[in-house]
Amino acid sequence: MKLAHLPLRVSIGAFILNSGLGKRNLEGGAAEGLHGMAVGAVPQLSRLEPARFAKLLSYTEVALGAALLAPFVPAPLVGLGLTALGAGLVQLYLKTPGMREAGSLRPTQQGIGLAKDSWLLGAGLTLVLEGFTHGRRSL
Repeated sequence: MKLAHLPLRVSIGAFILNSGLGKRNLEGGAAEGLHGMAVGAVPQLSRLEPARFAKLLSYTEVALGAALLAPFVPAPLVGLGLTALGAGLVQLYLKTPGMREAGSLRPTQQGIGLAKDSWLLGAGLTLVLEGFTHGRRSL
């Protein structure tokens, strides 16, 4: 891990790891609510039962958070995982009714939490792109 990546990877990795650990035992209404929002953005997820979806999301977040914290996992690889998670959250923001002001990308008060997740997409793309440009001259 490059020293310059340390603040980014530790802060995001700890946050995502904690989020995944918090979803480990979701059941009932909590799992249904999480699943319902996800299905609104990605209808194919309706094939999964809510509790199963919550478990899979938990495992995914724990694995990604741990990979971000592990210094031996290459930046482009964790960047791909972070980009996928960030893209999914941005899709959730864009497709969930009431998250954006009408005809705009600007978030409503309810959408601010999801809109903020766009930073995950940016951080993931930064790690991926840095891997492609490592050792090359800057523009």
